[in-house]
Amino acid sequence: MRLLTAALAASLIIAAPTSIAQQRLSIATGGTGGVYYPYGGGLAELINKHLEGYSAVAEVTGASVENMGLIYRGDSDFALVLADTAYQAYKGEGAFEGRQVEATRALGSIYPNAVQIVTMADSDITSLADLKGKRVSVGAPGSGTELNAKAVLNANDLTYDDMETLRLNFNETADALRDGDIDAGFWSVGPPTSSILNLAATRDIRLLGLSDEEIAKAKEAEPVFAAYELKKGLYEGMEEPVQTISIPNVLVVNADLPDDLAYDVTKVLFEKTDELIAIHPAANDTTVEFSLDSTPVPLHPGAIRYYEETGAEIPDKLRP
Repeated sequence: MRLLTAALAASLIIAAPTSIAQQRLSIATGGTGGVYYPYGGGLAELINKHLEGYSAVAEVTGASVENMGLIYRGDSDFALVLADTAYQAYKGEGAFEGRQVEATRALGSIYPNAVQIVTMADSDITSLADLKGKRVSVGAPGSGTELNAKAVLNANDLTYDDMETLRLNFNETADALRDGDIDAGFWSVGPPTSSILNLAATRDIRLLGLSDEEIAKAKEAEPVFAAYELKKGLYEGMEEPVQTISIPNVLVVNADLPDDLAYDVTKVLFEKTDELIAIHPAANDTTVEFSLDSTPVPLHPGAIRYYEETGAEIPDKLRP
């Protein structure tokens, strides 16, 4: 397994002790406007602080789909990936048809993403169907957001041909909404996320809710989807809760990651969660229970060793 040595964002690179040789670990995340980047930076900090002999860095990427390629090629050691992307890669389906990543293994699911569809408060868009004929950002190329957006739209009889689609990252989507260059945008990210928070602080926004029927159709198309409520007050001006769907995020590795390293990282992830919560509230959902209920691909043997030590019951489907 190749360990990256590329220089990354200084704010997330924690200086390693000079008294011992450090192995550099790469954590593939996403864009800076989402949750993957700060969460991955927090995980890097945990590794640097608590695992002697390792120095970790969080890498900005195009998110889920790109991250699976980085794991497959050994260009990253750990990656944050949406559950449907991880499952498709493991099975060689969907976006990974003909390029299966059979060596996909998980350390666990860490928190849920919520599909968040944002438009401006004075827009005439009040429902999913109203996106027809509009300019819509569906997420960065190679991102889980785009996979989720396409799944939600297609399940509800909408396609890219019904609208003008742009493939923008989170910050670009927020800027384009603010500037009037698009009418609506998709985020699939742990709420709250900085790019929407910043947009809501300067413009009046509306989050589109999904109906029970739209959620049911999406769940039928993608079984890893679950109903989710965005809480009142999540973003400035959000006076009512909004119903949408969620999908777990998975910490993915290659099967050839050393067992001891997989065990150590899994242990620090679940036993130092309070330090992650201080970095981003999404880590409030980083629990053994959520992980074992939500992980869609087999666990790495090193992770299994940690879960067994906690006394948790591991589903047969999660054993490789």
